[in-house]
Amino acid sequence: MRTGIVTAAGPGAERQAVRAEQLGFDSFWVYDTPMLHGDPFVTLALCAKATHRIRLGIGVTSPALRSAPAAAAAIASLNALAPGRIVCGVGTGNTARRTLGMRPTRTAELESFTAALRDLTAGRETDYREGTRSSRVRFLHTGSYVHGGAYADAGGPYVCTAGPYVDTEAPVEFVVAAFGPKAAGVAGRLGAGLISFGLHDPAAWSALDRARRAEARDADGAGKPPWYLMTSLHVLADGEDRYGDRAKDATGHIALSALILAAETPSLRAALSPDEAAAVGRLLRLRGTTPADPRFHQALYRNYLGRLTPEDRDLVVPSLVDRFGLVGTRGELAARIVLLEKSGVDELIIQPVVDPDAEMAEFAGLLA
Repeated sequence: MRTGIVTAAGPGAERQAVRAEQLGFDSFWVYDTPMLHGDPFVTLALCAKATHRIRLGIGVTSPALRSAPAAAAAIASLNALAPGRIVCGVGTGNTARRTLGMRPTRTAELESFTAALRDLTAGRETDYREGTRSSRVRFLHTGSYVHGGAYADAGGPYVCTAGPYVDTEAPVEFVVAAFGPKAAGVAGRLGAGLISFGLHDPAAWSALDRARRAEARDADGAGKPPWYLMTSLHVLADGEDRYGDRAKDATGHIALSALILAAETPSLRAALSPDEAAAVGRLLRLRGTTPADPRFHQALYRNYLGRLTPEDRDLVVPSLVDRFGLVGTRGELAARIVLLEKSGVDELIIQPVVDPDAEMAEFAGLLA
């Protein structure tokens, strides 16, 4: 199982990326949530200059945030700084849209946007539309220059044919954010990888694989691109309470994100257990808001995916720890990770929130 780290975009993330590279992690990711964190492309540019080997991922951008030409220019610019090390996750913008008080975009937009990014970053031409007007677009930089480094296990130097501004020669990896069959089908049709968040049920990953295979361009769905799981993890010490403060602090930010989504979505809230539904009610009271509040999204998403406050810690009931946290002894976690790997997950990515250096070292040691 490969391993990675994800964190909020912002100054200082490059130091964490360097440490992740030193510890042997395969990838380093930042979120793309403009109203919560800094700019992911600025942050990854700093990471690109500070690292040499580790892959750098955007987890994830959305057609609701940027036009395809603007996003492609940002991705290809990163690729010029770190050739062959860029992974671009694309989704419907669940968090990024909701923090604006809006809803995620449609799956059809996700597919066309991802296809356009893939074509543009590879130097190809694609459709661009604004309302009823459409045109064909591509990078228009001229000239070429030679990179002296190596990329993607291939030796340099190589010639970049899009000019000294962006790199359309070194490969960019694309992954689609998926929780259900529709997005997994998009990944199948585009030949892209998958990335999901807090999805720990091996049966759910098997279902995603079936949906991907059903839409894959090749008949049998062979040659599966990489799959990524973003989550959190806590190794229990001898005698430690599985539902104690240390476990909640390390993993509770993902459980809290589920409560926040349920607070916005009546059908999800109705599917919760009584304890979990009661936690949603307490969350709304703590935030001092209701769905009728025009600033509901501002109150609800405050400190989203950040370290839990003592008040929020009490919202993480035991069933949420079990469902949304990878918590256990070293042996228990190793067994769970093996099951995830068998179900199709290729890389496990954690977000350290309490003591990043210590949590990264613990994670590296767990799978060593």
